[in-house]
Amino acid sequence: MDPPHITEFASQRFHEKLKHLPPSQTQPQDAVAQSSTFFLPIEQSRLQDQHVPHEHPKSEKRWPNFGFRTILPTRTSVEHDIRNSSVESSRIKSATFDQLFAHLPNELKIQIITSLPLSDILSMRIASRSWHAMITYNESVIARYHLQHHIPAYAIRLYPQPEPHLMRLHYLCGIWHRLHVASKLSILISERVTKEIFLRTTEAQRQDFAPQYERMRRRLIPLLFTIFHFFETYRTLHLEYIKEYGHGLAQEPYTVNPIELKVLSMYDDQTLLRVHQVFPLVVSSFCRRLRPPSYVGSFERSIRGYLRDKPEDEVYVAALCVGGLRQVERFWEVKGYNKRRAMVDTWYQSVSTEAVEPAPKPRRGFMGLRRKKSSINGSEGGRSTIDSTTGRERRGSDTGRRASDASNNLWRDFVFGTSLSEGMPMGPLMRDQLQILLPDLPDIHSIWLPTAEALILDRGIVGRPQDIKRNGPALLDLIREDGAAEEDEWLYGRTAQSLRLPLEAIEEDPIE
Repeated sequence: MDPPHITEFASQRFHEKLKHLPPSQTQPQDAVAQSSTFFLPIEQSRLQDQHVPHEHPKSEKRWPNFGFRTILPTRTSVEHDIRNSSVESSRIKSATFDQLFAHLPNELKIQIITSLPLSDILSMRIASRSWHAMITYNESVIARYHLQHHIPAYAIRLYPQPEPHLMRLHYLCGIWHRLHVASKLSILISERVTKEIFLRTTEAQRQDFAPQYERMRRRLIPLLFTIFHFFETYRTLHLEYIKEYGHGLAQEPYTVNPIELKVLSMYDDQTLLRVHQVFPLVVSSFCRRLRPPSYVGSFERSIRGYLRDKPEDEVYVAALCVGGLRQVERFWEVKGYNKRRAMVDTWYQSVSTEAVEPAPKPRRGFMGLRRKKSSINGSEGGRSTIDSTTGRERRGSDTGRRASDASNNLWRDFVFGTSLSEGMPMGPLMRDQLQILLPDLPDIHSIWLPTAEALILDRGIVGRPQDIKRNGPALLDLIREDGAAEEDEWLYGRTAQSLRLPLEAIEEDPIE
């Protein structure tokens, strides 16, 4: 029998073959025939595909369903991303600050360092060799930035800027040293004037006098800075004068001190007049600080414990002309009159008398017997050498230490050969300089006042000597309320607000 698909459709043979089919196959066909007289052979397979689910093998590859679920992030994917980001953040947090800072570009490092306070920059120099090298190689950039943003105009007028390629930290630190000394002395003098001259002793009186106190303190800073410059320059020119002429001013008659005249010629009219009006206040305040607190008599002073009298005038002159305002500030800050006087006597004895080196103590032995060192030189490995830097005896071969000694010497020259190794302004003098300078110092009443007054009248700054403010009028001029804007423009420049010295930095920052 031929298969059904070979027989002609709807022929007699086709219907006969349908009758001979088994009943299981004819039931769905009969049901379909009863419902419809038209029948297609492929309809049965379609119905079976619709009612019977098709089972895909597990190994068959399924195409992804591109819907919103695949486009939008799911909860698991978000948690996975958060977990990865937390791991990366933990890795970043595990790195230290110096490691993160070391990976920055050099230009950005220097820009960050220059914006720090000068005291922090100097502390970073001693942190490590890399920090020291970074700041030393870029000290010109750092000094120019601070000079432009933090140094007042009156300081630059007295200490002119060097060439840009010669700008060093020593120049910047020297100006800051002088500013800090002037600022501290302005606080000390203002405290003394408020208490002893204006008689503001109680806390309520000091609170009412606080605005006048602040104006007096701010106006004293540039004037004391100028006085620092005067004594510093006077000491330098005085030593040069003695070396040039072979003798001091004590052996040469004069009406106006030539050295003081040379120094005072550096100041403009306004600076010269204002400093001249305040100079007696500064000297008298310093002299008053070194005197006993009581003038009643020797009996009461002995009861209160003031056993020492006031120093001689030579001590005041030596402190001003040799030590400068920095030495004055050191004496002023000592608490207690007896301790302060002892410090003054110790300092003056150290500069006026020659230092005697103590004799080395002989080594004691039992009945004069001492151990003698062998005169036989050992081998090269047992030889001893004296280190020139530490003064200690070293044993061993020199060949193994040559490389390390060369590197240490190179690093030592790099550290101590920088610009800051030149020392602070008005540093201690040598013994031979002190011997020629101390006998030629002027009298305390002849410092500044006669020469400055003659120069003020010669320039025509005032018409008469009576027009110069002294004592009370000079103090009232320090606490007056008007004229602050003009003074700020003259002293600090147009950016006066940003160049004022903060009181907190003056009290906390070290100047040495």
